Amino acid sequence: MRGHPRRTTTAALAAACALLTEATGCSGLPSGSSDAELTVSTTTAIIADLVGQVGGDRVDVTSIVPHHGDPHSYEPSPGDAARVSEADLVFSNGLLLEEPGIMKMVHNNAPRSAPKIGLAEKLEQYGGTVMKLEEDLGLDVLWLGWAVEGEVAGDGSQVRTSATKLEGPGELRVYLTDTLGKPKVYVDSADGFDASDSFALPPEAHTHVNWAFSEPGTYRLTVEGRTATLEGKSEEIGSGTFTFTVGDAAEPPAGATVLDGGHADVALNAETGKVYVRADDEKSGARTRHPADKVVLNVPARAKESVPKEQAYNFLGEAGDDVWVLPQAVIGKHVHGDMDPHAWEDVANAEAYVRRIEAELIKADPDGRATYEKNAAAYLKTLGALDQEVAKKLATVPERNRKLITTHDAFGYLAKAYGMEIAGFVVPVPSREPSAAEVEELGNTIREKQAPSVFLEPNLAARADILRRVAEDQEVGVCTIYGDSFDDKVHDYVSMMRHNANELAKCLGGDA
Repeated sequence: MRGHPRRTTTAALAAACALLTEATGCSGLPSGSSDAELTVSTTTAIIADLVGQVGGDRVDVTSIVPHHGDPHSYEPSPGDAARVSEADLVFSNGLLLEEPGIMKMVHNNAPRSAPKIGLAEKLEQYGGTVMKLEEDLGLDVLWLGWAVEGEVAGDGSQVRTSATKLEGPGELRVYLTDTLGKPKVYVDSADGFDASDSFALPPEAHTHVNWAFSEPGTYRLTVEGRTATLEGKSEEIGSGTFTFTVGDAAEPPAGATVLDGGHADVALNAETGKVYVRADDEKSGARTRHPADKVVLNVPARAKESVPKEQAYNFLGEAGDDVWVLPQAVIGKHVHGDMDPHAWEDVANAEAYVRRIEAELIKADPDGRATYEKNAAAYLKTLGALDQEVAKKLATVPERNRKLITTHDAFGYLAKAYGMEIAGFVVPVPSREPSAAEVEELGNTIREKQAPSVFLEPNLAARADILRRVAEDQEVGVCTIYGDSFDDKVHDYVSMMRHNANELAKCLGGDA
């Protein structure tokens, strides 16, 4: 089977420029081929490749997130903004795949006349499927995030949640650890509360954060939410007070619902103004909502850690001091919604992306209809053959070995489409080395699942040291598959999926 009839080079040039912007002042790219009728910006290189396949020579396409980049955390550069300002059309994935700063940059810089299309948002209308994002980290303490529910009027609007008051025996810090292990503090009670003790989320979004308490006891945290539009308008929408019991000596109030495990979020509803804790039942998976004054969030004695020795963490106290932490679990910025955005990992969904791209390009450039229809038909034929090739290759994996342990929760669609099982994604607890017990537990998981290999993503190698080390101790293979990004070896979607199928078959095969 042949690969692509044409591959654009502008996406690769955009990646190089994005990497060089700060160091060299790289300010733009060539304006594209002389016969390009549309200038298109995409958020990821994967989408840029799909657009290039359909658009052919009529489209000049660049990607905001470069090769090796992570769309969950990439921070756009001035060069990215300049290129978006020239776009006739902007394609994103949607379903909150992209870091909010990327989408804010798009809304602020793309021409008002340029359609902004989230391809996965209407995937089912083009023959694709979307599925819920399943996250089960098996933490032995509460996994507490922060969420916004309900819609907010205005393109690109967000909800800013601020801490306004804390009562308790010690200090509270809420922070996020990035993929390189560096913390960003969002709330710090030690110096009082002001406008900096806040963060913004888009509607229907969730983020992972760390909650660190300096002393055991009972705390009461008051938060308020405000809408924030791109035009700078702000309106208060609600407030509430949450109770935390830290350390086993703390007693919860009588009659309150106590949450001390599983997945929950401090949540604010932008439409109703209500503030509550939403929690996922560990057995049924059903979601419940508890009013702020009727729930207690427990931080048990086993959550006690030591302040890391790295200087970046001295905001928590002196190195070695006790601190009680509910960890963010997933390292790096990871804002997302309820639906899994990684739909392209099922080739049938990539076909739906292509059909949507074809329709939008025709709408923007009716004179190019014949070209777009011809290119889309040829590429859909390629993808249909690829889908069968991937399915046939993965069918060779013995049933007992069809288990994926990866660095990132990006492969649910691949597993569902091709008969695999997500055995777990490995997420080191940010800000510290894992304990001997945690390393042992990871080894036990690999042993119990009898996984012949574990899988790393090239752009997330910084997350993978623990997984690599434990896999080597267990004498299982360490292999590479691609989730959100390309790299220097893999430059296009067909090659990416073919590599993933071959690597999975080789590393999980009967002889693995």
